[in-house]
Amino acid sequence: MEDEAAAPSVSESVQCPVCAKEFKPSSINAHLDRCLQDDDRCPSTTDEDGPPFKKPRVTAVTSASPVPVSNIANGTSVSALRGASSTVFSLFQNKKHNVSVQSERSPSFSEKPPPSSAVVSRGIKRNAPNDTELGQTDTEPTMPNPPLTLVKRSTDAMPSRTFMASDKPLADILRPKTLEEYFGQNKVVGEHTLLRSLLNSQDIPSLILWGPPGCGKTTLAHIIASKSKQKGTVRFVTLSATSASTSDVREVIKQAQNEIRLCKRRTIMFIDEIHRFNKSQQDTFLPHVECGTVTLIGATTENPSFQVNSALLSRCRVLVLEKLSVEAMSSILQRAVTSLGVHVLGDGEQAEHLEEPPDDGSQPQVYIEQRALDTIAHLCDGDARAGLNGLQMALQARVGMALPGNSGTPQRVVVQEKHVKEGLQRSHILYDKAGEEHFNCISALHKSMRGSHENASLYWLGRMLEGGEDPLYVARRLVRFASEDVGLADPLALPQAVSAYQACHFIGMPECEVILAQCAVYLARAPKSVEVYKAYSNVKASLRNHKGPLPSVPLHLRNASTKLMKELGYAKGYKYNPSFSTPAEQEYLPEELKGVDFFTWTPSE
Repeated sequence: MEDEAAAPSVSESVQCPVCAKEFKPSSINAHLDRCLQDDDRCPSTTDEDGPPFKKPRVTAVTSASPVPVSNIANGTSVSALRGASSTVFSLFQNKKHNVSVQSERSPSFSEKPPPSSAVVSRGIKRNAPNDTELGQTDTEPTMPNPPLTLVKRSTDAMPSRTFMASDKPLADILRPKTLEEYFGQNKVVGEHTLLRSLLNSQDIPSLILWGPPGCGKTTLAHIIASKSKQKGTVRFVTLSATSASTSDVREVIKQAQNEIRLCKRRTIMFIDEIHRFNKSQQDTFLPHVECGTVTLIGATTENPSFQVNSALLSRCRVLVLEKLSVEAMSSILQRAVTSLGVHVLGDGEQAEHLEEPPDDGSQPQVYIEQRALDTIAHLCDGDARAGLNGLQMALQARVGMALPGNSGTPQRVVVQEKHVKEGLQRSHILYDKAGEEHFNCISALHKSMRGSHENASLYWLGRMLEGGEDPLYVARRLVRFASEDVGLADPLALPQAVSAYQACHFIGMPECEVILAQCAVYLARAPKSVEVYKAYSNVKASLRNHKGPLPSVPLHLRNASTKLMKELGYAKGYKYNPSFSTPAEQEYLPEELKGVDFFTWTPSE
């Protein structure tokens, strides 16, 4: 009877197969992630969901094979502990090095693990009965060169030389973690949008995020993952189609099946640059997205209609992210300088007239002009990554040149508009010669010339040439336009276009750009006529819609090149027009089309 009474208490807790601690069923998933990822930053204080630290893991290893304290300091016990955990419960561990699973405790992918010295020190403090015997203190070890800190600082505080020490791009360091910090995509994640409602209900469907570079596709996927994992029932896996293979995808899907079966957790799989997967690789996702084994979030800069399987598109919702506006870029840059502690100088404000903030006398005081931020917002072309990294480059360059004065006081560093222009020049225009933008621009050029708008014609021509388009492709399109849209209204338009093509072939870029510009303006100003184009279109419609065999060529129009043909009546009754002073009256169309005028004829249903 005593055993039967004790049984319910045993079922109320679950034992961790890694550290052998007892946990509530609701908290075992979150604890497993910390154990299996060898996260040395597990909570060091007792909470209601689990033990204070992973002491049993250390004890289990040392009981079987004692490790000297000196070896612990050298990092030997760390690898031993990791080997023990991987052999005990390797079911959920990832076997591929290029598959990165985000930590359940932190939604940010940019967080760096602590240095190895900090890992060893904290490991000693947890396992040693007396820290003073091992020569340890209560203070945590400090890094000699700490990385750039993202703690919110007041605008009066100045940044340290972490501009120079940071080894990560500013765009990755300042990646937003909440929708409140996510700017520029209100049409997709605004207050009353469908995606916002799904995020609040934590019921995310499979998505394809389509937008230009730097518009926030990857960031939005991370925010969705962070929002979805609040209840601890979702795990997030990220892959890049530029480096992952089909076996990596199948490995993640296998883990997702185990997670659903054993832990009742869904898996969100984020595929960056999904258009890099070919059609057969994309087919790998189909049955698993269909049955809900994984929730797929793909990011692409290419048109999904061309680059993603139609079967996969039917299982996903496509969200179109727009290029960031100047206002959104200004908000992003303002958040960046506030996080870095850089003071913004307004119009007419001088750094010399400001009150000096308290400083330790070793770091420069950094200011940036508002005009410099506005210049970045305009030059980055809606690319937040380019804007933030351009800001970081300008700050690093100016801080690197600032040296303490002879008096020991730090110099004032002022980042001006000319400094950001040096580091952020518009070296390219968003244009893909093989993608959708290629067809968008040539369509805009064609329609601008058709509408006789010479300025717009020059603009779209410049967009294509400056973006790296082949000038001969543009010249071929101008030749087509000269016949299709100008036609007989200006018979000289076609020779102009052909001459432009030949000239481009002779001299190439960049000298031929003015030749194409001249031809485009000529065609835009020329009178337009599409009567030949329409008439030939009617001929094609007549041929395609004709029922039964096509009419035979009339005998009098046939050439009688042999005696047999003459005997059969070929060329009989033909009137040779040069022999007559006026056009000879005879029929040239088949009997079935007698009297048809293709310039006015309308195809029948």
